[in-house]
Amino acid sequence: MPAKSHASTSKLIELCIGYFIFYVITGVAVKFFLSTKAGFPGLDGMEYLVYNTAGGTIIATGVVLILKWYHLDSIKKIKFMGLMIPSEIPYILASGVCTAVVIPTTTLLYSFKGISVMVAMVIMRGAVIIIGRVVDEIQIRQGILKKKVFAEENFAMMLALVAVSINIIGDDGSSGGSVFTSLPAMIIFGSYIMAYSFRIYIMNYYKNTRHDDCKKDTNKAFFAIEQIASTSALIMVTIAIVVLAKSLDITGERITPFVNAVTAPNPTWSHWAFLAGLAYGVVAFFSVFLFMFKGRTATFAGLVNRLTSLIAGTTSTLLFAYFFSGNYPEIIDWISLLFILGAVGFMAKAEKKRKKELEIC
Repeated sequence: MPAKSHASTSKLIELCIGYFIFYVITGVAVKFFLSTKAGFPGLDGMEYLVYNTAGGTIIATGVVLILKWYHLDSIKKIKFMGLMIPSEIPYILASGVCTAVVIPTTTLLYSFKGISVMVAMVIMRGAVIIIGRVVDEIQIRQGILKKKVFAEENFAMMLALVAVSINIIGDDGSSGGSVFTSLPAMIIFGSYIMAYSFRIYIMNYYKNTRHDDCKKDTNKAFFAIEQIASTSALIMVTIAIVVLAKSLDITGERITPFVNAVTAPNPTWSHWAFLAGLAYGVVAFFSVFLFMFKGRTATFAGLVNRLTSLIAGTTSTLLFAYFFSGNYPEIIDWISLLFILGAVGFMAKAEKKRKKELEIC
C-alpha cells in the first residue's frame, strides 16, 4: 500500500471513530470502578491504576509482538556496541520512557486531596494542545517541518483552549484547590508536561523525517518499539516501588493501595478492572496513530486527539448517567461542548485545505 494512502481524510475519520468508541468505554469504566455508591466497586484510584494499566499494556504490547510491528524501515543505520542498529531506535526508546511517565502521572495528579480534579484535567488537556503548537514552531524553525500551520488550526486551538478552560468557571472550589498550591503535585505535573513535550516532539521528528518511499507503515514500528520500552519501564518501576515499600516498610495514601493492588489484588474486582483495561490499551493505538498522522502538523494532530477525547468524555458521562444513575453533564459542560464543536468546524476547514495541498483522496 503506498505511503500516501495513510494520509487520507477517510483514514483520519476511521481513527477518530475508533478512538472515540474505546475512549467512551474507558471513560464509563473509570466512573464505574471508582464510584463509591452502594453496589459499585469503589476501588481506590491507585488500585484501579494498577489493574487498568496492566490490562492496557498487555493488550498493546501483546499485539505488537504477535504481529511483529517492531521491524523498522530505517532511514539509516548507526553503530552501537559493535552492532548496526536503526538510527531511530534510541529516540523511540526515549519516547517509550516518556510514555511510562505520562501514564501514572495522569492518575497521580487526580489523586491529591485538596486539588480540584476538574482543574487538573483542564490544565493537562490545555497543556497538550499548546505543546503541539510549540513543537510545530520549533520544527518549522529547525527546517524539519516543511508545512505551515493554517490560520484555521490556530483558531481551532484557541477555541479548544476556551473549551477546556471554561470548566474552571464552573468549579466552585468545593472539589479542591489548584495544582500549584502543592509542591508534590507541581513536581508530578512538571513531569507530565516534560514527558509529553519530549514525546510529541519525538513523534513529530520521526514523522517529519520519514521518506515517502518507505514500504512499511512506519508508524506501526514506532508504536511497537515505544510500547515495548514503555511496558519494560513500567514493570521495572513497579517492581522497584513494591520491593522498596516492603523492605523499608514505606506506607502512604498512594503507596499502600498501589502495593496492595500488586501483592494482594482485590478478589472481586481486580480481574474485571483488568479486562476494562483492555479498552484502554486499544485507545493507545488510535491515540498514537492520530498524533503521528501523516502529512498533518502537530497542532492539527494534537487537536484532533484532544477534541475527540473531550467529546468522548462528555458521551461517557451521559452513558454512565443513563445506565448507572450517575450525574448528567452540567450547563457549563454543554457550553464547553459548543466551543469544541466550533473548533471541530475550523479543523474541518483546515483538513480541506491540507487535502488539497497533499492532493490525496
